[in-house]
Amino acid sequence: MLPRLTTADRRRFLASAATLPFWTVPGAFAQEVARTPTPPQTEGPFYPNRLPLDTDNDLLVLNDNMTPAVGEITHLTGRVLDPKGNPVRNALVEIWQCDARGVYLHTGDSGSKQDQQDKNFQGFGRFLTGSTGDYYFRTIKPVPYPGRTPHIHVKVKQGRRELLVTQLYIKNHAGNDRDGIFRSVSRTPATKAAVEVDFVPVPNSRTGELNANFVIVLGQTPAG
Repeated sequence: MLPRLTTADRRRFLASAATLPFWTVPGAFAQEVARTPTPPQTEGPFYPNRLPLDTDNDLLVLNDNMTPAVGEITHLTGRVLDPKGNPVRNALVEIWQCDARGVYLHTGDSGSKQDQQDKNFQGFGRFLTGSTGDYYFRTIKPVPYPGRTPHIHVKVKQGRRELLVTQLYIKNHAGNDRDGIFRSVSRTPATKAAVEVDFVPVPNSRTGELNANFVIVLGQTPAG
């Protein structure tokens, strides 16, 4: 169980999100990856059909609830870039994933798993990028879902235009190579690196928090 957060704690967290460091990967191969468009992937059946009242970038706490979700706390950072590597402003990044018990925020899944569902997990979040293209979420490390390796769904929009739907995966997870969707987008080292993410322990974290960085490179230049 994660530690309890007060309303003041949560406000401090949201206010400080923009100050977290965004990682870069050194070396020439990283530059090749940065130029590789993030492969589009299926949206899947469980994009929320009833959005929660709380859709901010902290998926661990619902509204002013004092009880946090179950799972390994993960600070998910990244940037949205155009095909030339320029940051994309005003891109709405959405993420959704199953909770630590393997239940999605969708009536087609949670409807039959009421006793299993973590009611304290938001399951869905949004973040609007600024001039640097950066985004930030506080969520949990993804867990396996029946028939799937651990993953987080990602959608990028600008206005009413949908720019990308994709998924990110835990780097070198044993289930990746058995996952049909992962295999379909990881046929080259560059495309594999474009969807796999390191989940790295936060130094000196007393609660085992993790950092993860997922750079999103669009295959099309947004309008405007």
